[in-house]
Amino acid sequence: MTADVVCGPDAAPVMLRINGVSRTVLVEPRHTLLEALRLDLGLTGAKEVCDHGQCGACTVLLDGRAVYACLTLAVAVEGQGVSTIEGIGGPGELHPVQRAFIEHDAFQCGYCTPGQIMSLVALLDRIPNPTEDEVRGAVAGNLCRCGAYPNIVRAGLAAAAAMRARSSTRSQRRLVRIPSPRGAGVRGRGAVPPHPNLPPPGGKEQSTSSPPPFAG
Repeated sequence: MTADVVCGPDAAPVMLRINGVSRTVLVEPRHTLLEALRLDLGLTGAKEVCDHGQCGACTVLLDGRAVYACLTLAVAVEGQGVSTIEGIGGPGELHPVQRAFIEHDAFQCGYCTPGQIMSLVALLDRIPNPTEDEVRGAVAGNLCRCGAYPNIVRAGLAAAAAMRARSSTRSQRRLVRIPSPRGAGVRGRGAVPPHPNLPPPGGKEQSTSSPPPFAG
């Protein structure tokens, strides 16, 4: 369904990209993205609380931007990338923001928590090193009736630091040490074994009668 196609009043198939997976749902044009997520797809992480775009409990990411799912029509986001709390992490590997919420006790009843987390994920994807004011601004549209705001802000800053540290570690792991043609070690970094596909120091091809070093 494209933007210039008029649909309705009956239900029509709409293709949604939810957490990287294409899903086709049959929805009426008046149905919101929140209704499609919760009722048609069984993704209940986004909460239906105010249903008027005032509390932020239904916050999801639309192509990386935080939006209220209760104010977004499902037919209007066909083909766009929708990310929900179910798609950013799991029990085996929590997202850094999820982990920071646990470590800093940034939730109580939990109803606002998915929306708070998604708003912070959107912020940290754009600004890896936010200020406290930027963290506060990111969750300004997410109400917490339990009053956990100080811990939510602390969790946001802690998650930003954890994500920067993880990114730095991954960058270091991507550094590749290239051996010299003779397989000599790199000074100060220890010996580097010769690559199995490189000729030995004498320049002759290795014998095919025996497997090369490190062959499986």
